[in-house]
Amino acid sequence: MRNVAYWTPIDSTDTLIYILEHDSAESAKASWDAFINDPEWQAVYAASIADGRLVKTIDNHFMTKTPYSP
Repeated sequence: MRNVAYWTPIDSTDTLIYILEHDSAESAKASWDAFINDPEWQAVYAASIADGRLVKTIDNHFMTKTPYSP
């Protein structure tokens, strides 16, 4: 799992858009499974939602680069 970039829309203060690069859909699943099951992350996550969830929705899309992309 490699961080590519992060954005916030100009007209929204509560939206984060980011791109992660994976070698394949299978490696993406393995990376996310390892991340979500990490005990340290689980503890930090539990503390972060103690006063309510920070994330309303998650949209997940797998994409491929177009031939005309730089």
